[in-house]
Amino acid sequence: MSEKPMDTLSYMPGFGNDFETETLEGALPQGMNSPQKCNYGLYAEQLSGSPFTAPRGTNERSWLYRIRPSVRHTKRFAPKSCDLWKTAPLPNPEAGLEQRRWGPTPLPTKPTQFIDGVATVTTAGDVFTQVGMASHVYTFNQDMVDDYFFNADGELLIVPQLGTLLVFTELGKMQVSPGEICLVPRGMVFKVTKANPEDEACRGYICENYGAKFTLPDRGPIGANCLANPRDFKTPVAAYEDKDTPCRLHVKWCGKFFTTEIGHSPLDVVAWHGNYTPFKYDLSTFSPVGAILFDHPDPSIFTVLTAPTEEAGTANVDFVIFPPRWMVAENTFRPPWYHRNIMSEFMGLIEGQYDAKEEGFLPGGMSLHNMMMPHGPDFMGFEKASNADLQPVKLDNTMAFMFETRYPQQVTPYAENLETLQDNYIDCWDGLERKFDGTPGVK
Repeated sequence: MSEKPMDTLSYMPGFGNDFETETLEGALPQGMNSPQKCNYGLYAEQLSGSPFTAPRGTNERSWLYRIRPSVRHTKRFAPKSCDLWKTAPLPNPEAGLEQRRWGPTPLPTKPTQFIDGVATVTTAGDVFTQVGMASHVYTFNQDMVDDYFFNADGELLIVPQLGTLLVFTELGKMQVSPGEICLVPRGMVFKVTKANPEDEACRGYICENYGAKFTLPDRGPIGANCLANPRDFKTPVAAYEDKDTPCRLHVKWCGKFFTTEIGHSPLDVVAWHGNYTPFKYDLSTFSPVGAILFDHPDPSIFTVLTAPTEEAGTANVDFVIFPPRWMVAENTFRPPWYHRNIMSEFMGLIEGQYDAKEEGFLPGGMSLHNMMMPHGPDFMGFEKASNADLQPVKLDNTMAFMFETRYPQQVTPYAENLETLQDNYIDCWDGLERKFDGTPGVK
């Protein structure tokens, strides 16, 4: 992996704040949203991420002041082929019952842009009723220069694993490296390029959230601090592209892809204010909490973001990480315990080793444990943890994550036929044989 380039971009801190930013002095109207004539000959336009009448706490909209209104950023649409990017419900899904694990996704061998390098691994729910999600991998080696994209089906949570991204959205630019994440809201135009020209290719994961937007989880008895703190989320300042050359805008809408040819860049927002925004977050700023005497808490304590449903405490999607942390619990089996879960878990590894798996789970790889399918430490991990000297130990140089959803995740044909699918994954639990002999005492 090449060295992480320095991030020289500017950001505004806070989660869900009402921001304002301008690139030219006076471009942002004061005291009103839609003046009869905007400064600099700009057009005023509102981008809404919620119904107009949503409660104040969930109402999202931003006012954009742009060179052209977005109605000029589309002409007649033509179908576009994105054969590997799938949407729920899948017409002919593969059975998702068995536990699955894949090695690192192969990097492209021919010129590939970001949107053409997205391949779906699982889908869940129904995009037409705006419930569920999809998990994707992306690989690309070519910048989007005159190509732009927006997704009407859901917001995109992007998790880089290899290579640093420059994500240029309508509301500004974000540099996102492995160990960081970014979110692009539903319907917002953006393009992706390599932030470091020396990177031969980039690879990572995407959660496409069809449902309610990601927000911070309630902390409950944890209180006001720790986990993901609002001040560590960074929203970009305004930036625009004034370019009058042939460009292409690609759209995902109800699971289908379309392209329209235009004669200028759609990233032409000179100023904006509001709370419907992209953001980035450095996972190293997550402050984990855990057991400091005995037992292993539920993995929910590692939730960074959650997309809720109408049922309290039951997420459409949770984004959960397993970061570096100290393990100090006494007389305790410290890795995650064996369990079956009503939630379905798609897991990826950004770097290092996951503490419940001794081998086979590699950075850039992924696994799927669907609802009510048993999983947990492999045999070697169980033996190591069961016989470890329980001194304080720091898990370091590691970062795994989960996209966890209440819905069963259906496996795509792409994922089922991927060359990195580990057919012997189930064998990792061989050796967990009967130890019971009916006599008292711990064996």
